[in-house]
Amino acid sequence: MTTTKKKAGTLKIKWVRSFIGCPRDMRQTVRGLGFRRMQQVLEVQDTPSIRGMIARVHHLVVIEG
Repeated sequence: MTTTKKKAGTLKIKWVRSFIGCPRDMRQTVRGLGFRRMQQVLEVQDTPSIRGMIARVHHLVVIEG
């Protein structure tokens, strides 16, 4: 059995919807979060600025776990 510990102060986010048709600033926000391709899962620091970026594109990403 494999267990994974969540690091303190981190979030797992997944890019689930395409940004085709979205304004340029939303595209830049998705890229700014560190995403390179759809269905990619990232572990990012849980900071107010990252939370704000996620709020901007909440309809394109999912917070996991």
